Formats: sequence, C-alpha cells, structure tokens
Amino acid sequence: MQTPYRSYAPHLEGLYGGRVYRVGVDALFSCPNRRKDGTGGCAFCDGRGASAVYHRTQEHELSRLGLCRDGLAEDFYEDAGSLPERIDRIRIQIERGKAFVKRRYKAERYSLYFQSYTNTFDTMENLKALFDAALACGPFVEFIVSTRPDCLPQQVVELLASYVGKVEKVWVEIGLESANQRSLDLMGRNHDTECYIRAVKALHLRGIGVCTHVMLGLPYEGRDDYLATARLVNEVHSDAVKIHNLHVCAGTRLDDWHRMGEVCTASLERHVSDCIFFLRHLRGSVVIERMMCETPSHRRVSPRSFPDKHQFLAQVTQSMETHGWVQGDLV
Repeated sequence: MQTPYRSYAPHLEGLYGGRVYRVGVDALFSCPNRRKDGTGGCAFCDGRGASAVYHRTQEHELSRLGLCRDGLAEDFYEDAGSLPERIDRIRIQIERGKAFVKRRYKAERYSLYFQSYTNTFDTMENLKALFDAALACGPFVEFIVSTRPDCLPQQVVELLASYVGKVEKVWVEIGLESANQRSLDLMGRNHDTECYIRAVKALHLRGIGVCTHVMLGLPYEGRDDYLATARLVNEVHSDAVKIHNLHVCAGTRLDDWHRMGEVCTASLERHVSDCIFFLRHLRGSVVIERMMCETPSHRRVSPRSFPDKHQFLAQVTQSMETHGWVQGDLV
C-alpha cells in the first residue's frame, strides 16, 4: 500500500525483492554518559537500552504486572564479561532472533542490527572482533549499528567502511534527538549538533547510510524546534529518520520531573499532528523507519495508553491523505 510518506518496509522490498527483518543484538556495550556501574545516562534512559522482544527474557514477569516502577527504578546493569563470552552471547542471540522472525513472519532475509546502547563505544580490537563474529552468522542483507554522534571517530568510521561490499548496505543510526542545544543539555546528552554534522559527513564519504533518531515533544520544545530539527536532517542529507514521541520510563530523571509536574507527554492526537508537521518539512527522499516509541508498557510511565504502531500509522496516513498532504510538501 502506498503511503503519503516514504515508508520503510516497502522501501526495503523495492531494494531487495522481499521483506527484510532485523535481527537485534545486545553486545553488552555501555555509553559514555553512563558510569562504570551502569548508572547515570541521559534523562530519558532507564538503563536497559533498546532491545528486541525476544531478548527481554528478564522482563517477562514484570510485563504481566502492568507498570512496575518499583521493579524498574533501579538501573539494570550487566557486566560485559570477557570478549569470548560476549561473542558467544551474540551468536546465541542471532540464532534466537533468526528463529523468532522466521517462525513469526516466515522471514527469508535478515539484517544484522547492533541495537542496544552505544555500539561503537569500545576498543577498536573489540569492535572488530564483535562485528566480525556477528557477520559470520549471516548472510545478512544489511549491517546496522546504533550509536551516538560523539562516538564516531575516524578510525571507527573506517572500520565500518571495511564492511561496505560485504553486505548490501552498511547503516549507522545516530541519536541526534533535537537540533536545539538547550534541549540536548537538559536531557544530559553531552554532545552538540556540530559533532552530528561531522559524523554524518564522514559516514557519507565512506558510502555508509545514516538514519537519524529524533524526539518530538521534548520539554519546552514546540513547532519551531521541530522545524529546526527537520531542516538540520535535510541539510546533512540523512538517508532515513526514526521519530520517537517523548515518553517517560520508570526510574529515570524524566520520571522524577514528571512526578513533580514539570514534564508532560503528548496526547495521541498531538503526536499525530506533530509527526505530520515534521514529515511535511522533511525531504521526500528520506526513509521513515519509525514514528513512535515501542517501549514496553510496564516500563513506560507516560503515556500509558497509546495505540500500537499499526493503528498509529493508519491515523497518520488517513489524516495526510484527507488533507492532500505528502512528505516534503513544505520543504
């Protein structure tokens, strides 16, 4: 089905002749914003990082209890262990992930996705060993690495570039979140937009695709800020974006602010409207990989009630089609 924005799944189908499914990996990386014991981090981060549903085995019991602030308030931290242990862990995860998507979706094509935390925050030797071991579990159509803009020094870019040609496409997902430096500081990101611009340029020069992660609904932000973020994404020619609505995870600094009434999250109607505004100011060639958070409800303080992504995307599509709007029509 054609949509008024450049949808991710049809984009992949057009490139590779069929559906492509991500196999997520948690290689026990950390983050430069977190302390050695796993505490700290950005205001919105609950210490668990993003992970595929088939890796959340420790949360299955909590998920049956609804919101479980007490069970989640303490930062989850798992020691990285030795490099051989991490490699074994990756191989097991890939085997489990492939089996899951094959069973559920009858998948035949896979992308390797280093998903959790900052996946370039390690020694060069460890990065190469982990990436090589994971890719050896292929074949994979694409190789995707999620990271921060301040964790892409040139030697890491060169390592990632060494995999160009070994898969159909190498991608890096970069967490920008906002073009507003005040917002980045408030969220404790500890990077600026300049390092994002440099990182995207360096990656593009080596033939690596870039997906930019942005958040709509950050405290004190409005349409002018969303417009500035869209324009920055356009300016650097980011190939894709992931849009998240601001959501409050239990046990975070954002959770504290929310309980004190200092932070609120957007309603469904508002986030639909904000997404459409953002899309209309985004170049039509940018692939839209996501438009809402998918944090499990037992970890999410607010918003508590939000439709699943299929219902949400249907509302975005219906509204845009009703008004005759398309992605990029205000660029």
